[in-house]
Amino acid sequence: MEFFLELLKLTIPAVVVGATAYYLLKMLLDERQRIDHALLRNEAQKVTLPVRLSAYERLMLLCDRADVANTMLRVRMPGMKVRELRGVLLMAINQEFEHNVSQQLYVSDTLWQIIRMAKNNTLGMVTMTAQDLDPNADSEALAEALLKVLDEQPITPLQTAIMAVRTEAGKLF
Repeated sequence: MEFFLELLKLTIPAVVVGATAYYLLKMLLDERQRIDHALLRNEAQKVTLPVRLSAYERLMLLCDRADVANTMLRVRMPGMKVRELRGVLLMAINQEFEHNVSQQLYVSDTLWQIIRMAKNNTLGMVTMTAQDLDPNADSEALAEALLKVLDEQPITPLQTAIMAVRTEAGKLF
């Protein structure tokens, strides 16, 4: 029995010292790991921040160029018919989107979905507006109808997308 008590006298302090050393070393290593992780994140952000800002700029440009009024200014030619203008508008908006599809790597999924929905809503607006017109009529009829639809909307889907891009980009700072 006396041997057992002597053994406890030696083991209990050794276990306490060992546990304390383990706890202190674990805290030190965890802190070191946290600092290293923060440094790596800061270094990575130095590289990715300019790329992400560039992506936000490109998405702003996409939304501006895909705007129906701006697209009409670029693609409309004299003598076009409604069906031709409709086709050219749809193709130009789709091409703008496809040209910038890689930017989704640098933005949140939510923002990318907003931009996709804005594009789809814009394409839908062009299609719906053109359906009500004679396909062989002068493109002026479609241009006027689209501008009227745009005037009736308090905010277009692409303007909503622009606000979402600004909001997300603002969170970087």
